[in-house]
Amino acid sequence: MTITTRGGSRSPQATLPPDNTLYRALVERDRAFEGIFVAAVRTTGIFCRPTCPARKPNRENVEFFSSAADALAHGYRPCKVCRPMEPAGSPPDWLASLLDEVHADPRSRLKDRDLRARGLDPTRVRRWFNRHHGMTFHAYCRLLRLANAFGRIRTGDVVTVARIGSPLGPMLAGATDEGICLLEFGDRRMLETQLARLKGLLGAEVLPGTSPHTRQLEAQLAEYFAGSRRSFDLPLVLRGTPFQKAAWEALLAIPYGETRSYRDQAEAIGRPSAVRAVGRANGDNRIAIVVPCHRVVGADGRLTGYGGGLWRKRFLLDHEMRHAAR
Repeated sequence: MTITTRGGSRSPQATLPPDNTLYRALVERDRAFEGIFVAAVRTTGIFCRPTCPARKPNRENVEFFSSAADALAHGYRPCKVCRPMEPAGSPPDWLASLLDEVHADPRSRLKDRDLRARGLDPTRVRRWFNRHHGMTFHAYCRLLRLANAFGRIRTGDVVTVARIGSPLGPMLAGATDEGICLLEFGDRRMLETQLARLKGLLGAEVLPGTSPHTRQLEAQLAEYFAGSRRSFDLPLVLRGTPFQKAAWEALLAIPYGETRSYRDQAEAIGRPSAVRAVGRANGDNRIAIVVPCHRVVGADGRLTGYGGGLWRKRFLLDHEMRHAAR
């Protein structure tokens, strides 16, 4: 499903030299490794160029990525000293002020009309970001916002969030010591909100990294998409109201390869008139696929209401029905 490296579950990337070589290059600020890797520090949630002048972290706190975009996608924030999201050398004059603006306030949500108001052509901006980072400007800003939703090591509870590849695109998986508390598609617009809710519900900081639970989830997801797994054997952390938890338990009871209507689900929890509330509870489900809200359809069988997009819901249902028939 993905290539697993010391940087976690990743999209296919160039093969990196051994960790010891990379760490030595980082400590020595070896310019020969510029463009080869970036170093991400688990204790701060920040990633840097090999030549960053900042104080070097201990080896056990570092993981390496072959691109700045990959580190950003894993939840790390770019260093404000060495600015690893910029190509080697200074950015072009016409773009410099925009980069300064988005890095100064990663929460900003600039649209094409905002770029035009700044005298910038959105098409030119998009081409520059695609050429240098393999993503659009708006995708870049969104990843910056997500990265800034992560915290740093402190005393207390932690939600460890790892990036997992899938046939439906990258996903973010989160786990506490108790079990899995998050599995969302990386491009879901509610993802930032879900991370903020997790912080509040669990009283925990959200940090990039991997855990035994996320590694187990990755392995079971690979089996699921290969068609060899029909149910998940994972500890789940389901925090919500009593109604939400009842709705999610009803989702877990829907057999692989089958569907239920929202009314069926409402009746299953003894609240037959709460069809709309059931739909809202499904929308608040933070553990996609494992807690299978994709198995709930309209009363007429039509696909409705899936945060990951109806095309993903159709894929998952077709996948399960195809394998259930074997």
